[in-house]
Amino acid sequence: MDLGIRGRSAIVCASSRGLGFASANALAREGVNVVINGRDAGTLGEVRNRIAREHNVQVAAVVGDITSAATQQALLEACPAPDILVNNNGGPTPGKFADWDRDAWIAALDANMLAPIAMIRAVIDGMVERRFGRIINITSAMVKTPMSPMGLSTGARTGLTSVAKALSKDVAHANVTINNLLPERIDTERQNQMANLHAQRAKITVEEAYAQMAKSIAAGRLGRPEEFGDACAFLCSAQAGYISGQNIQLDGGSYAGLM
Repeated sequence: MDLGIRGRSAIVCASSRGLGFASANALAREGVNVVINGRDAGTLGEVRNRIAREHNVQVAAVVGDITSAATQQALLEACPAPDILVNNNGGPTPGKFADWDRDAWIAALDANMLAPIAMIRAVIDGMVERRFGRIINITSAMVKTPMSPMGLSTGARTGLTSVAKALSKDVAHANVTINNLLPERIDTERQNQMANLHAQRAKITVEEAYAQMAKSIAAGRLGRPEEFGDACAFLCSAQAGYISGQNIQLDGGSYAGLM
């Protein structure tokens, strides 16, 4: 299927690895010029070269933490009129509610709610004027199925989800969509971090932790980053203009609820 977005431009935040990279790579494969972002200059440069070499698109790289106003401004300068915005950032480390002070909550809100909102605010008016826009927020399955060790992530990402849903209704008339992708158990470095934490706490091997994770998924396996990236690319497509305000889970069919 031709997704109808060849030649368009995208900002993909926190995209030097993991789900962000998978999303940027899938968009580039469809002919989208991408601006990627990460905190490590060396890694980001390698990713930029790889995407440009494999997909023959324009690739710009902005080094910095997406929570920084300077990084946000640099992304917008590199791509002043984006057609696509993919918001992404690493989540807080799991922990205990009793250990999270005000600073921990503010950091979570900055990383997983306020930074994405700032990027949306910066690009959405231009998308409406141009009558095309695709905004994807990479959040978490924990938005729908909260677990106490993930409270920081759940709290911040649920706030973003609420804002995105309300805003999506205001801009749908202009062919601007806002959707959230909710991953669970995708085989990335983040998942490796979670496996190691679980192994330490449960006093098992990392391999056993991975096996338990796979068993908890209805599909019986972890998801592949490429599957996630392809889903993101489709939601950015011309064909996806009638899909907005949705929370789409990529969890191997594991979510037990109806909605």
